[in-house]
Amino acid sequence: MHNIALNRLLRRLENLYPKYIDLSLKRLSILLKKLNNPHLRLPHIIHIAGTNGKGSTLSFIKQILIEHNFKVHCYISPHLESIEERFVVSNNNITKNKLYYALKHVEKINNKEPITFFEITTATAFHLFSNSKADFLILETGLGGRLDATNIIYDSTLDIITPISYDHQEYLGKSLKKITNEKLGIIKKSSTIIIGKQENEIKKHILKKLNNHNNRKIFFGKNYKILDIKKKTFTISYKNKKSIFIKPYLLGEHQIENATLAIIASYEINKLGYRIKNNLINKALINNIWPGRLEKFYFNNLPFFLDGAHNIEGAKQLAKFLSKENKETWFIIGMLKNKNINLFLKFLKKNITGVVAIKIPGQKNSFTSKEIANACKKLNIFCVTHKNITSAKKYLLKKSSIDRIVITGSLYLIGKVRKLFI
Repeated sequence: MHNIALNRLLRRLENLYPKYIDLSLKRLSILLKKLNNPHLRLPHIIHIAGTNGKGSTLSFIKQILIEHNFKVHCYISPHLESIEERFVVSNNNITKNKLYYALKHVEKINNKEPITFFEITTATAFHLFSNSKADFLILETGLGGRLDATNIIYDSTLDIITPISYDHQEYLGKSLKKITNEKLGIIKKSSTIIIGKQENEIKKHILKKLNNHNNRKIFFGKNYKILDIKKKTFTISYKNKKSIFIKPYLLGEHQIENATLAIIASYEINKLGYRIKNNLINKALINNIWPGRLEKFYFNNLPFFLDGAHNIEGAKQLAKFLSKENKETWFIIGMLKNKNINLFLKFLKKNITGVVAIKIPGQKNSFTSKEIANACKKLNIFCVTHKNITSAKKYLLKKSSIDRIVITGSLYLIGKVRKLFI
């Protein structure tokens, strides 16, 4: 099946519900019932919500389970380069052919009823997963949690909450408390809850909200801690036991936190009767690759870093990584209009030598290069505008004083860059 047929189908599905997104589970529930409720025929579910680190945590858990010879389904969003990345069926990305026919089947069953693109792809994912054997399914929420399409499931084994910060306020609420309440909405009655590292305000609110839950609860800083980070290893404590692990292949200290979440999740999986070994966890940490998250490559002997950071917390983590070395650093930035570009730039300002602003190709809701330049001007950040990624790269390669180039602001931008240069 050629790309053309799949792309036509995807465009058709996107037009089924052209309105402003309204979070609801009713449309999806009706469709799943017509599909004979595939979401009720799934393996052990690990559900992940949060603002940052969901995808990386998922990828670490997936790799740990695969190293132990388990079969794993994953539902991931967004994708970087092709939509097949969203559907991992029994350890492998789905093929274009299988995805095309699965989407076509679900489209036919839906019978042109209004439904969002994410809802219909979620229904397709459950349809695919229910028809293929696996030991585990790892679900990443699209946004929020309580009314996220993935939350149509009735039960889960583990519910993981990664760090929470401001993002998608237009859907989740303006305050951190409201956003946190939405994220906590994935928690099921029988699940074990694993909470990642949180700001104090959020941590206190989570403790208060979960006070009446009888679930087993595991908190960063309470039940488990990262004790030490050395050059090649990091030490964590869990249940008063210390374990040393090899640092992940992925760059950034935040990836150690994400890896730790995955390790704790794997220890909880142990209780289901599966044997998880530390040596295989280490193998997974080394082998796990998650594109577009502080991903490094060289072009003309110049280091490029691709990072999908697009919110305040992402900017903080990127700044923390870049601040380790005092280098001339130029940025290529493209960003969607629903993001807070002013705060994003503010947290990165100390690391920026200059910015090349571009509009994200193919994204109508992207800031124009001029709008990004205006945001830079307000913060006294030097900025030039370019029409596209290629011309931005050519401009920077002519400069002699650059030590490194960082491309950031959106995962959609990173996906376009990877297609061009990697």
